[in-house]
Amino acid sequence: MTESKAMITGCAGIRFTEDEVAFLTRERPWGLILFARNIGLAEEIEALTAHFRMLVGRDDAPVFIDQEGGRVQRIREPIAQRYPSGAAIGALYRKDPATGKRAARAMSRLHAADLLPLGITADCLPVLDVPVEGAHDVIGDRAYGHDPETVAILGREAAEGLLDGGVLPVIKHIPGHGRAFSDSHKALPVVDTPLEDLRRHDFPPFMALADMPMAMTAHVVYSALDPTRPATTSPRVIEAIIRGEIGFDGLLMSDDVSMHALSGDFGTRTESIFGAGCDVVLHCNGVMDEMLAVAARTPALTGRAEERAKAALAHLSRHDGRPGDAIEVAALRDELNGYFTAAA
Repeated sequence: MTESKAMITGCAGIRFTEDEVAFLTRERPWGLILFARNIGLAEEIEALTAHFRMLVGRDDAPVFIDQEGGRVQRIREPIAQRYPSGAAIGALYRKDPATGKRAARAMSRLHAADLLPLGITADCLPVLDVPVEGAHDVIGDRAYGHDPETVAILGREAAEGLLDGGVLPVIKHIPGHGRAFSDSHKALPVVDTPLEDLRRHDFPPFMALADMPMAMTAHVVYSALDPTRPATTSPRVIEAIIRGEIGFDGLLMSDDVSMHALSGDFGTRTESIFGAGCDVVLHCNGVMDEMLAVAARTPALTGRAEERAKAALAHLSRHDGRPGDAIEVAALRDELNGYFTAAA
């Protein structure tokens, strides 16, 4: 593996600017993440992901996206159909558990069939947060349900569907964003719930999927664990809870370092993320000044973090690298659409 910076970066548009080409060639971030602003024609997405891998010098460099379904779906028609939300899958499950499980796996398998031909190899899915009454809608209908068992069962199906199709899942937002009463994109949520309640309600889905290759942290303060620092920058939360109690030993990436839940300049934020024990920092918005500041404080991907990165990419070896037989994919699409036609 060519030496990489322990960073996943965004970019500004549907093709790289000269400054971005220079940045990627020099800094060699481990991964790229795409948003709606980066989505043009299918061939333009494919060209962008191929150009990224050429610039960083790694054919296996992962490209990420948030392709959940519902309101968080970066690629839409005509490239990908509009998929149902996690809550809609959960509603099917409550009516008929076997159908709900099948729908969760089928939808993720279809995500993989949409993404892989474009060069996108990691999907920030499943959402394993378990919302509580009155929590902020930042999670809302993205969640599969309001009980940890449903979330764990459907999250497992979704993750396995992605892996079946050759795309890496990223479980989020560990150790749980469902109790947040504010949007961490805009402010720092503080959760004052006792530890025993977190253990009963919030942690179980992450424990059930602790074998997954990658996870994304929550920018949330849990006062019972660390009263001053959000999980992303808390050594106690990462070591004692995420690595220890939950038992997750895969690649741990931060949520977006540019979100307003974090304080300090970008260099300080980045140092705090690595100091807490995250393996990789995520920067999403494509603003070059911020990217430079984050990269300046980001170490090379070495040691245990590099081992976890290699192990994550090795999960793709279970798939042959093809997007799937067209007849099989069409049948899955008809099957998924049929579930929701019948439920209407």
